[in-house]
Amino acid sequence: MSTLMDCNAQWSTRPNDERYLSLDDMQAHFDNMRERSRAVAVSTRDVQVVPLTGNNRALRLVGPKGNGFAPTHYAFGQLATIAGAPAGYLRTLPAPMAADCINYGLQVNRDAEDIGLLLYSNGAPILRAATGPRYGRIWNGGNDGVVQALRDRFGDGVTGRFRVPGEFGQRVDITKENTTLFAGDRDMFVFLADEENRIEVPNRRDGHSGSMARGFFVWNSEVGARTLGIKTFLFDYVCCNRIVWGANDVQTFTLRHTHSAPHKFIEEVRPMLQSYANSSAANVTRAIADARQHRLDNVDAFLAKRFGARMVEQVKAAHLTDEGRPIETRWDVVTAVTAHARSIAFQDARVDLETQAGELLTTA
Repeated sequence: MSTLMDCNAQWSTRPNDERYLSLDDMQAHFDNMRERSRAVAVSTRDVQVVPLTGNNRALRLVGPKGNGFAPTHYAFGQLATIAGAPAGYLRTLPAPMAADCINYGLQVNRDAEDIGLLLYSNGAPILRAATGPRYGRIWNGGNDGVVQALRDRFGDGVTGRFRVPGEFGQRVDITKENTTLFAGDRDMFVFLADEENRIEVPNRRDGHSGSMARGFFVWNSEVGARTLGIKTFLFDYVCCNRIVWGANDVQTFTLRHTHSAPHKFIEEVRPMLQSYANSSAANVTRAIADARQHRLDNVDAFLAKRFGARMVEQVKAAHLTDEGRPIETRWDVVTAVTAHARSIAFQDARVDLETQAGELLTTA
């Protein structure tokens, strides 16, 4: 079992205007953003950064038609990276000096090349992103976007089977203080769970039976801040701080924003969400039952084949500490590996290991 902090990290840092009470509200926000945004590809020779008159810290990116766009904090960092300059240092400089550094990087210190710009206009023109020209943007809003795919399969996120989770298993009214739906100018994050159709697990802990709920995270960025990702899991409960406790069978899928990403989203990710929405608790129960009945003749060999010989003793020790007995079944291995994953400091390595553990539920 492991503790998932992903939603807590969102909950503890998002300002009030980045918290949503339903997927419908989030959809309306992203539809508006998309309607007012447009993506263009221009040569680095056709753009320049200029300081804003009367403001020694403000900059504008001016395009070939002479229109200026104020970069967001994140887009400024992307421009600096393209120009080959450290963004943190540039932010300490007066605007004219920072502009000269970026323009030198864009127009002099490298060959001419196209860059992809995501422009936004709602009064003041804004530069939302500066990426490669073949960046495969998966939109959050629109009929083909991430939020609409979630709404198609899970409803509004507050009244359906999968919804914003309660606190300690008890349903609560959704407010901006306890929501698990977040979106800003950089990325979005959604956590929904089915806490009513719980899955009964014999010998869940210390010889006692228990029940688990199903949940998932979805995240995405239109501007290049992170991949599109889906993490599914079973869990005991979610606390008031939106920490997921007692997580098991953690499985993660990520999709980088390459040129083919929008097509892969339609062909792979949307059907994956549909399958998860349609699957029943009975299917998961059967998978757990199969794993519990699959006794292992040689635990060391089973672990070494899947996780490497050096991890065998660590995994066995994690199970013995948590459960008070040795590993006997494939379900025990799932429990042991997710328990061991808690000791791994690096998130990517921890997620990879939890994903491998979750895959054991479908291993014959």
